[in-house]
Amino acid sequence: MAIIQNKKAYHNYEVLEKIESGIVLFGFEVKGVRAAHMSLDGAYVIIDKAGKVQLLGANIKPLQPENVPASYIETRPRELLLKKKQVKELSDAIEQIGHTIIPLSVYSKEGLIKVEIALVKGKRKFDKRETLKKKDAQREIDRVFKR
Repeated sequence: MAIIQNKKAYHNYEVLEKIESGIVLFGFEVKGVRAAHMSLDGAYVIIDKAGKVQLLGANIKPLQPENVPASYIETRPRELLLKKKQVKELSDAIEQIGHTIIPLSVYSKEGLIKVEIALVKGKRKFDKRETLKKKDAQREIDRVFKR
């Protein structure tokens, strides 16, 4: 079950592939994430030249601000844990024009915090309108069959 979800991801992007990833956090950040003090708005994933995968733009507010070091930055880059093969596949995929990697959700699995990231392609305005029309039509069909 997801603790935090990127609500605009499915509206703004077409999801091509999903991958589960671990994330490196401080102890007080883990408490903040479990209390849902995190935001994925505007967050994205990059792969640097050394092959490290980092989550940028994710905001984690501490659960107890008085117990946090003064130098703590809420939007600091956080390392994601992936296998070398997965990193290679993702780096090859994002070289295509229009493809990027974004976080879809953050959840707890067996006591660990996991991030579901996705390889996505940006939707254009008419694609977004088409998606909304399909949702409305499906909602109307469900409403008719419910009666």
